[in-house]
Amino acid sequence: MGERHLLDSNTIIDYIGELIPEKSVFILDRLLDEALNVSVVSRIEVLGYNGKTSDMRKLDGFLAMANILYVDQDIADKTISIRKKHKIKLPDAIIAATALVFDFILISRNLSDFKKITGLSVLNPYDL
Repeated sequence: MGERHLLDSNTIIDYIGELIPEKSVFILDRLLDEALNVSVVSRIEVLGYNGKTSDMRKLDGFLAMANILYVDQDIADKTISIRKKHKIKLPDAIIAATALVFDFILISRNLSDFKKITGLSVLNPYDL
């Protein structure tokens, strides 16, 4: 098995919305065929948005196939550590902590949100 990945909320929305360049979609498709990992925070962010009904159905169907990772004690502790060290929003800190605890590479277009977090690998889906 190759590297493992965690999708950020913006990547899910852009992927389903067909906003990511075709060459990157091909690579992302291969990664997602291996495992579709999503933090519960991304599920909440994505499905908590009031978009068009057809878009929301697509997002819901996509997330129904995902391995949803919930906050456990390890993720909570890592989130606390991240929040103490960096000025980062709680949802982003939980997503980063989830990636770190599971040793995932985070796929997000918001590189600046995560760049200072030691040990966290982040890929921009637009640059795959």
